[in-house]
Amino acid sequence: MANPIIQRELIGTLRSTRTVIALGLLSLIFTLLVAIRYPTEPRMALSGARSQEVFKLFIFGLLGALLLLLPVFPATSLVKERNRGTLGLLLNTLLGPWRIFLGKLTASFSLAVLMLFVSLPAATACFALGGVDPTTGLGGCYLVLLLTALELCAIALLMSSSATSSDAAIRTTYGIVLSLSLITLLPYYLFVGNGGLIETASDWLRCLSPVSAITALLGGADAASHGISSTSNVPLRFAMLSIAITIICSLWTTSRLNFTLFDRSRSPGTIVDDQSAKIKFFRRLMFIVDPGRRSRAMSSFVNPVMVKEFRCRKFGRLHWLIRLVSVCAILSVGLAFVTATRTVAWDVATIGGIMVILQVTLIVLLTPSLTAGLICTERESGGWVLLQMTPMSIPRILWGKLLSVFLTLGLLLCATLPGYIVMVWIDPGQRPQIERVVICLLVIAVFATLSSAAIGSLFRYTATATAAAYSFLIAVCTLPLLVWMGRGAPFGQDTVENALMINPIAAALSVIRFPGFEEYNLIPSHWILVGIVSVISILVLFFQTLRLSRPQ
Repeated sequence: MANPIIQRELIGTLRSTRTVIALGLLSLIFTLLVAIRYPTEPRMALSGARSQEVFKLFIFGLLGALLLLLPVFPATSLVKERNRGTLGLLLNTLLGPWRIFLGKLTASFSLAVLMLFVSLPAATACFALGGVDPTTGLGGCYLVLLLTALELCAIALLMSSSATSSDAAIRTTYGIVLSLSLITLLPYYLFVGNGGLIETASDWLRCLSPVSAITALLGGADAASHGISSTSNVPLRFAMLSIAITIICSLWTTSRLNFTLFDRSRSPGTIVDDQSAKIKFFRRLMFIVDPGRRSRAMSSFVNPVMVKEFRCRKFGRLHWLIRLVSVCAILSVGLAFVTATRTVAWDVATIGGIMVILQVTLIVLLTPSLTAGLICTERESGGWVLLQMTPMSIPRILWGKLLSVFLTLGLLLCATLPGYIVMVWIDPGQRPQIERVVICLLVIAVFATLSSAAIGSLFRYTATATAAAYSFLIAVCTLPLLVWMGRGAPFGQDTVENALMINPIAAALSVIRFPGFEEYNLIPSHWILVGIVSVISILVLFFQTLRLSRPQ
């Protein structure tokens, strides 16, 4: 605590009203997670099965809150210092890179410790029921959560040191967090039982996820094992890999904390139109879309705001869009290959469920980064005043901004369709379900775009808007699954079905008849509910933009 960085970062954050409210809400949510499944019978089974169910729901809810809320603070810590010009002042002090980094890391990790501390009363209630081992159950899960928090803080600080803006750091950090938590489980899910080097590598890869470690500590079936028993010590491997990642990220971030961080040279670039005819001809053969070629003038029938969004966005230029679409197409072809080769061992619904999860994950990762800053970035940079000076109306400005997002998501979704085509070719009877799944994906894309844009318009700063949009979408996609985990006891089918009604992942999985979701009928109620939320979102976006367009 003698480090002045810790005092400034931690004490300043704890004095914030938002921090106090967030910690209070977390304590209330943890208490409710235990209360809704706390037994009311006068007698309890000696096996402790009910207490283990309560503790399992509580731990996974605590892990979800940690993954959802923690990365925001460290991901914006260093990049804010650099953009404000205070990082150069810190480097001129006697603190040194290590004390600066340790101060930032300790302050962020202390917030995680506070989050875990406010959950202790609920954890004590779970332990009082009996059936929860104090060492491997309670102590082991909290140790995994502490290692996860330390790893997240180190990764977020590394992303913050390399990003040029707060929203870019938040976007990259959430992508890495989601990949480490969920996507690392997919290879083991695909190759378990095959043996050989591939299964060994996928077995170690899944140990990067805290979900696997906590599931193993709770004594349940592995998150991606299909019921096949495993002799791997997943919690120990997770601890080793987590500590290694934390050390690597810490050394990497500390090595970047010097004055070379401000000396980023940029290539002046070359305009192909000014080169010789030979160079033009050669680049025309090498590039489908030449990034060095001068863009043509906009047509009078094209929305200029849409063109501005594409040209000012890093991944909005056509050559970057082609690269993104190509990567998605390659992944889709790989999934199609798995569909064709694995259908003998698995049913088509299982393969379709994997594809749905990957596509929804892609939408959740990409959409807030594109839409959350549509309005607040203009306000923060001063571009909104320039837009007000143009003769364009508010509906045309909004349509141009939203259209740039819809076209990008449409290209990415079209690039992932070959897998479904192969599924229909293998089993023609799946065609009606595949068509409904595609409609679900389109509905998810529209819902994510409009809700993220509406949430982002309520904030002034892009970083806050991006974090809020990510938190909302991830909460919508994950929190109802906690109720689904408690199906049968104490939640009945109607309660679980009502909770899953807003969840886009559950709706698509119920259509594809994925195991565990085939008994729930979420369509068309899900489409109606999401449509209502989307209409409300576009009204909020329109009236908020209309309010901002008035003379100040």
